[in-house]
Amino acid sequence: MKKFTWLFFALLAAGWMFQACDDTKTYAEMLEEEDDGIADFINEHNIKVISQSEFYANDSVTNVEENEFVQLASGVYMQIVDKGSDNPADTVKNNDEVIVRFMEYSILDRDTTVSNLDSPDYVDVFRYTVSGTSTAGIFLEGYMLNAYMNSTVPAGWLVPLAYVRDRAHVRLIVPSDMGHQTAMQYVYPYYYDIQKYQIWK
Repeated sequence: MKKFTWLFFALLAAGWMFQACDDTKTYAEMLEEEDDGIADFINEHNIKVISQSEFYANDSVTNVEENEFVQLASGVYMQIVDKGSDNPADTVKNNDEVIVRFMEYSILDRDTTVSNLDSPDYVDVFRYTVSGTSTAGIFLEGYMLNAYMNSTVPAGWLVPLAYVRDRAHVRLIVPSDMGHQTAMQYVYPYYYDIQKYQIWK
């Protein structure tokens, strides 16, 4: 009987130690951490969040002086710093190649992770495709392709293209489900300063 009692307590202690050492988070916990991280980032940077209806009522622009970001239905927060070309026809179209100047900042790590802003001779390039109501982007070259070894452009990067034109400058807060593969895998949100979407003609 003593043997069984000892064995029971030994197994109980081992189970408790194993559980105490288990630092893995549930998906729900990671989503909560992401939401908290985005909320903290918005608060720390004095970002004024406006609704989509306010954004559309204001001719689809954001007030940069008031640090406005619109929260879109996709979950992406967007600030249009410069809408780009004055010519309404200068929009990104199916099969266009787009040159991008950008900086990526990890909101949870509080650190710049990828940027080509200091590399004047090296740009990121992606091909934009439209199929029905779906859009996609494939990296052809650049830092993002090299850093993440994946050619799929984050869906969040494509969201602004419905509102801006050639040579636009936008800032984005991209939740994990609209980010690149690594963002989705680890449930990490990113902030982007995309200083130029330029159509490669």
